Amino acid sequence: MSQRPPAVAGTFYPSDPVALRQAVEGLLKDGAEAAADVPKAIIVPHAGLQYSGPVAATAYRRLLPMREQIRRVVLFGPAHRTPINGLGASSATEFETPLGAVPVDVEALARAANMQQVEYADAAHRDEHSLEVQLPFLQVALERFEIVPFVVGSATGDEVAEVIELLWDGPETLIVVSSDLSHFHDHATAVRIDGETAAAVVGLRADDLDGQRACGYRAIAGLIEVAAGRGLRLRNVDLRDSSQTAGDPSRVVGYGAFVAC
Repeated sequence: MSQRPPAVAGTFYPSDPVALRQAVEGLLKDGAEAAADVPKAIIVPHAGLQYSGPVAATAYRRLLPMREQIRRVVLFGPAHRTPINGLGASSATEFETPLGAVPVDVEALARAANMQQVEYADAAHRDEHSLEVQLPFLQVALERFEIVPFVVGSATGDEVAEVIELLWDGPETLIVVSSDLSHFHDHATAVRIDGETAAAVVGLRADDLDGQRACGYRAIAGLIEVAAGRGLRLRNVDLRDSSQTAGDPSRVVGYGAFVAC
């Protein structure tokens, strides 16, 4: 059994398990009640918990009615630190966080690895935060589950869509796409750009997205393709930036939460 240890515990989120659980539970309890329609897929941000956590929680809160039924989570996050071709799988059998170990569905990952655009890329996973910061939310929101983690490099939207389709399955499987939105504009500019990006996602217009609008745009494009083909609707359930959570309004990062039902 091989484990992928946490890379950003103590920086992006608390390293103390009690403090981390309390923080995530608090975020999940804040705001509106969970919606009646549980999403098949969500798009959530991946900055530090104090910055993007309130926005991510808006989507994760909607999983609570299915906390016992969701048993597998297919994760897609952009490669920030190690450039890779296509999509990178992990050979680890568990991903660790301060809340415990999350098992990997190694059989599902092996099936995906047979696809031309997927390769095992442990180096890309080692220091990557885009998937890791989702795990505490999943550990608190769900009961027992396995993950199928992918770091997305130069893959096309079509290539991501093929992987999503392979692992789509039934209501026991959740698709999670990790992405922040615009980076380092002033608040007013970010509001305009992120509003346009949210409209493109809701309108299923993948061609209007690029890396300046969303670092996870390749995975978002894949989800848009699958959602359109399956007749699902993407809804924007939260749209804020770091100045509205815990940051300076002169240089912000945009965050959006979307659900596909």
